[in-house]
Amino acid sequence: MANRSPCRGQGTRIETFTAGTMFRVGMSDDRVDTETVERIATLARVGLDEDERERFAGQFGDILDAFEALDEVPEVDRDPNLTNVMRPDEVAESLNPEDALANADDAEDGRFKGPRVS
Repeated sequence: MANRSPCRGQGTRIETFTAGTMFRVGMSDDRVDTETVERIATLARVGLDEDERERFAGQFGDILDAFEALDEVPEVDRDPNLTNVMRPDEVAESLNPEDALANADDAEDGRFKGPRVS
């Protein structure tokens, strides 16, 4: 018999069986549906046909399942001896604004201009 307990993340639960083995039960009940994919595609201004919406719905669900697997990773204490290993910023030669904007579809006041999002 399985012991069901809630886990962080929507729709995910862990089932523990008497033998102590844990099995992850994914978001199958809360999978991303084609309506959600269509809404995201509309916001991104990407046209999708029905086959693509169905395929992407499954792929989005798989991606969300992979992220939810991170909830199962135990937290560890931070090592206080760690130091920042990032290099300092260095000034280097780059394009001048005119060259950078030369291939832009639209520019305004020396900046790239894109379409309105909302």
